Amino acid sequence: MSETIRKCLFPVAGLGTRFLPATKEIAKEMLPLVDRPIIAYGVEEALSAGCREMVMITGRTKKAIEDYFDRSFELEEMLKARNKTSLYDEVISLAELADFIYMRQHRPLGLGHAVLCGEPVCGREYFGVILPDDVMIARPSVLAQLISVHERLGGSVVALEEVPQEETSRYGVVKAEEKYPGIFAIEDMVEKPAPMTAPSNLAIMGRYVLSPSIFPILARLGTGSGGEIQLTDGIKVLLEEEPVWGVIFKGRRYDCGTQPGWLAANIQLAMDQPGLKEVVLKAVADAQNS
Repeated sequence: MSETIRKCLFPVAGLGTRFLPATKEIAKEMLPLVDRPIIAYGVEEALSAGCREMVMITGRTKKAIEDYFDRSFELEEMLKARNKTSLYDEVISLAELADFIYMRQHRPLGLGHAVLCGEPVCGREYFGVILPDDVMIARPSVLAQLISVHERLGGSVVALEEVPQEETSRYGVVKAEEKYPGIFAIEDMVEKPAPMTAPSNLAIMGRYVLSPSIFPILARLGTGSGGEIQLTDGIKVLLEEEPVWGVIFKGRRYDCGTQPGWLAANIQLAMDQPGLKEVVLKAVADAQNS
């Protein structure tokens, strides 16, 4: 368990337009992924990495996230009355996992701006960042893997994944030199480069350990790609001041930021559970035979 990284920031203010109309009034992060909402996977990952303060950068329609991690006395009393002890304990634990801090991102100015909104809470120490759309299943957790590198080498750390060259235009991509097995010293990074101009096929995924030095950098950055404040641009400036490492993480990543990815993640994770695997297989067989 980390003694160095106690706070983890979650940018959850997005409008979830890829899931409309379902997300018109429901937070995308509250969509179910098998047996719990998407956001719960990220919080569990941060907890397993030793974080105890969850900083949620929220927007309108996100109250369900606050309610999910709060006490629900009516539900608790009902579960107690019906002797549903295990469910009662699980519901109670949600509010006792960590301290949850909620801050508003009032304008949709991008990921860099969302991170900047966390400065009042995270501005004096290194902190984690989890993008909930990327659900990562790993032991140790991906954030824990990054924190381990930070504790060993210092500096900021980002998660990397090798992607097909033709997909580099979907990600921030790094130019880097491998210093240790799977650990790269980052020299430069480019936001969504064309495949022919990408410096590598190492793409940044939704996990970071960041220095508090990122905040003044983001504050003075102008808007970049898409008229937003890009976190990638901020980390690129940070490279000039202190080391930034990239780690090819060990584990499985599920892209729950799109309908196809979310649906595939539900199916794949359900297949890992014996009680649900047969349900999935039967449903597929029934569909094929209909």
